[in-house]
Amino acid sequence: MAEFTRQRGKRQEDSGLGNVLDLLLANARLVLGVTGAAVLAIATLAVKRLIDRATSPRDEGDPKAEQKTLEESWQDLALIKATPKPPKKQRREDLSEPLLSPALLPAPELRVCSAPPETPQVESSPPRCLTLQEKLLSYYSSRLTVPETQASVALQLARSICTQLQNFLRSKCPELPFSSLFLSGPLLDGLGALAADHIHLMLPVVLDATLWSLIPGEDTVVRNPQYWLIKRTDLEYFPRGRSPWDRFMVGRYLSSNALNETLHKMMVASINWPAIGSLLGSVIHPVVASQELKLEVKYDQIKLSITLFPVVEMEDKVLLATPPEGLVENLWLESFYRAEVSKVKELDAGDSGARQRCLRILNGVCKSHPALHKLSGSPLTHVVLHLSATSLDWAEESLADRFQQLLEELVGYLEKGVLPSYFNPKINLFCELLEEEIDEMGFMLYRAISEPELLLKEK
Repeated sequence: MAEFTRQRGKRQEDSGLGNVLDLLLANARLVLGVTGAAVLAIATLAVKRLIDRATSPRDEGDPKAEQKTLEESWQDLALIKATPKPPKKQRREDLSEPLLSPALLPAPELRVCSAPPETPQVESSPPRCLTLQEKLLSYYSSRLTVPETQASVALQLARSICTQLQNFLRSKCPELPFSSLFLSGPLLDGLGALAADHIHLMLPVVLDATLWSLIPGEDTVVRNPQYWLIKRTDLEYFPRGRSPWDRFMVGRYLSSNALNETLHKMMVASINWPAIGSLLGSVIHPVVASQELKLEVKYDQIKLSITLFPVVEMEDKVLLATPPEGLVENLWLESFYRAEVSKVKELDAGDSGARQRCLRILNGVCKSHPALHKLSGSPLTHVVLHLSATSLDWAEESLADRFQQLLEELVGYLEKGVLPSYFNPKINLFCELLEEEIDEMGFMLYRAISEPELLLKEK
């Protein structure tokens, strides 16, 4: 009974200790992790065996039992020593060693270099914004300078063709008093040529002042002071046929259209242009379909257009055989070209001004914009001459100011729809423009007043 009580008490003690150990092992996994829980379980098992052997009755005097007990204790101790111990935390005082062992250090990321590192570039300073003055001068030098070689070749070709045409007219029409042909146009005067591609050929028509007189266009049905009629006079005393030009009369007026048609037929059908072109080392073709008297010339890389203008000079007037479109065939257009060029150069010579340069820039801008094309040439020259009467500072340093002022003046004239001629205020140089064209030009130039750079962009 007593033995029974002792064994029962021992089982209760073992059961209580076991419960404590089970609770400890159950929570050890959460606290210590898998490895720590395993180590604690083995150590606890060994300690429990030692406690069991210490509390169990020993057979004293039995050497085999003692030897067995001793061997089991060593095995338990060996089991405890053989159990891997968790790594000790590194002391913070020992700063010479890394906090983590090399085996536990995170593996560094491997980076594959596909190319050697680029040499760092030094940031360049942002480009300096050009002033309008600088942009205008750049536009002039880069886009308005005709190569001297091309200009020289074009002029030489035109002079050679002029000579050939002069010889033909003298041999074919000796009875018609044509004066000597001469060259004209922007390529010669330097006011508006963008390339060596166009030259005017002027054919003077010599009239007897006693047989012909001028009638202003404003006194005719057209009511346009820019055109003139050339009337045959004193037919009672000097009948028809007295003047060699009577053959080109329509009614009692010298018809510019009749003269142009005769010259057109000669240029297309009577002159051997292939032979002349071969002589000059070029190819020459008359333009058949054009109303103008025009030749197309090709020499190496140069393409040249030559336009023939019959011209009459009487009573200080220069009249071109360029009738307006329509049924009126007898009218002659008054040209101020010679006076325009002469006046602009005279003003620049007087104050060392930049009118010619400003005019060339404006002509270049208008010719490169289809909407502004009809403004180029004579209208722009008259705007410059009008402005010269009020603005006296035309030095090159003021080029940008004058350019912008010219844009404002142009917009003002377009708003009114009237640009009076500098030489004859009765003439409106905008009279042949359509209202839609005036609106489009005015809108574009109005924008350009605040943003002049819009006109300088390449098209």
